[in-house]
Amino acid sequence: MPKFTIKHFFTLIFLSTLIISCRKTAPKVADAEVSETYVADNYTKKEVDITMRDGIKLHTTIYSPKDTSKDTSKEYPIIMQRTPYSSQPYGAGKFKEKIAPNIHMMQDGYIVVYQDVRGRWLSEGHYENMRAYKPNKKTDQDIDESSDTYDTIEWLVNNVENNNGNVGIWGISYPGYYSTYAVVDAHPALKAASPQASIADFFFDDFHHNGAYLLSYFRATSLFGTPRPDGDKPIDTAWYVLPELPTEDQYQFFLDEGPLKNLDRFFEYETTDTPRMAKEGVTDDYFWNELKEHPNYDELWQSRGLIQHLKNVKPTVATMVVAGEFDAEDLYGPLETYKNIEKYNAANYNTLVFGPWDHGGWARRKGQNIVGNYYFGDGISEFFQENIETKFFDHFLKGSGDKNSGLPEAYVFDTGKKDWKTYNTWPPEGVVKKDMYLSPSQELTAEPKAVEEVKFISDIKKPVPYSEDIKTVFTPRKYMTDDQRFAARRGDVLVFETEVMENDMTLAGDILAKLKVATTGTAADWIVKIIDVHPADEPAYEGMQDHLKMSNYHLMVRSEVLRGRFRNSFAEPEPFVANQKTDVNIKLQDVFHTIKKGHKLQVQVQSTWFPLIDLNPQTYVDNIFNADESDFKTQTHTVFTDSSIEFSVLE
Repeated sequence: MPKFTIKHFFTLIFLSTLIISCRKTAPKVADAEVSETYVADNYTKKEVDITMRDGIKLHTTIYSPKDTSKDTSKEYPIIMQRTPYSSQPYGAGKFKEKIAPNIHMMQDGYIVVYQDVRGRWLSEGHYENMRAYKPNKKTDQDIDESSDTYDTIEWLVNNVENNNGNVGIWGISYPGYYSTYAVVDAHPALKAASPQASIADFFFDDFHHNGAYLLSYFRATSLFGTPRPDGDKPIDTAWYVLPELPTEDQYQFFLDEGPLKNLDRFFEYETTDTPRMAKEGVTDDYFWNELKEHPNYDELWQSRGLIQHLKNVKPTVATMVVAGEFDAEDLYGPLETYKNIEKYNAANYNTLVFGPWDHGGWARRKGQNIVGNYYFGDGISEFFQENIETKFFDHFLKGSGDKNSGLPEAYVFDTGKKDWKTYNTWPPEGVVKKDMYLSPSQELTAEPKAVEEVKFISDIKKPVPYSEDIKTVFTPRKYMTDDQRFAARRGDVLVFETEVMENDMTLAGDILAKLKVATTGTAADWIVKIIDVHPADEPAYEGMQDHLKMSNYHLMVRSEVLRGRFRNSFAEPEPFVANQKTDVNIKLQDVFHTIKKGHKLQVQVQSTWFPLIDLNPQTYVDNIFNADESDFKTQTHTVFTDSSIEFSVLE
């Protein structure tokens, strides 16, 4: 029998009425949005430099409710965010238009703190991209992001007037990473942390997926890798320059550029059109060099990963991990953060919110919840902000702080049925593993059939695009829900599909593609996509691109790539043996999606995904960043029909 705790009892009582009402009525939202001057009208602002244990000063901005001047006995909790993206605006009389995690917390009485992390903007010190955690600190010179957070909280609770001694931390994306970091060796005053879309490991998040370099992040490299022009001294204006591409056709641009090493010129600042940087002595981008020099999961990447350090999270810190089910940037990070805290810290309060959002979509207030072209409902983000996020922080920072918060272990959104569900565990109890086979004649079947070879040509000159709508963007977000019909009709994309579903099938948890493949070359990438094929009579809705209809819409539910050289080890790559049948297993991150009756479940398999990821030469080279044009070869790939997809199915 599964363990049933007091927490589960109170959760079930509370949610039995809440969820029913949520399905019948529109989610409650704030009566009115605040004015542009709300923060300036209702908060005082103070900027301080907090000294860390090694003497480095971190620039920190503190917003305190003005009513403390009228009632000096009133106390507020502190909610903070640590960021590499700047705590601007700087200077007296300059205020952010919105502060805190959401509008409700901004109005409800919190002391809100923003801090530039070490080495960024107005903070002193040297910046390291995903600074390695130091578990055994012996001197004041042994610092990391955990110690910087600890020292900051220590100063805040002892120096900020009218604080109640309770501190929370939150952040989305990179600030989410710093929120996760805070729970390791946490300060006793830290009571609640919410890592949201949190980075966890750059070899699996953002810049790589399973070892494949995400070319879509090319323009983001400078943001993290350009050193400050005057060494480690603070600067209050942007010192990095993002590469500007000379075309709106990103696909053609990268195809014409050829091998990755041809992109070096964008990060050699003394030779490119970046005169300010050259004048100030910034000559190259160290993060681009790290990417080039460390193509495998070596000690550099391993030391910077945070997941492996979540075995001893302080039990005094409650965590609420938030993830977007269609987050093109950080999906691995939050899911692995939640799972590892849960696995190694059974006594901790640790919850997951998994909703129908792209990157950070839950923090926006936009009424309709649309990702790309796909509509999931109204008021979903607003509902999260008021009824989940605010409730979490209020309970642990203003309330009793016990484990009976009234929130479930897992608050998850079924993106097929388009409604919220709650569970006492994630994945839910009742999930079973179910294999479906890539059978001949483009069938996806519950039982294996005869083993056959299905071949396709992977033409290096005509790679499969990640979308039919490719523009020059910072990061492509909408592709996560894009219609995949364009890909299903290509000869270099294999399609396997069920008959029309006679009953609903709910996928709840991770997916494992167990491919058996071969190639005429010695290297290849493998991409698997899980598709919900809608029926012909699916009604359309406003907001879609003009050329698209919901009739027969191929919704991409989940997708992932594995760079084939890493099929056995991310640290020790190896070539394929030409024409030899080989196992390639690809883990696809969790989903919660019902393939409804009348729909079809489809699997697509391909070998290029451009320019989301870079081109694999399809001829083995030690380092793809150094590959020559002559290394790139068109090859023929084979998928054997004893390949299968292992789904997590809720029965």
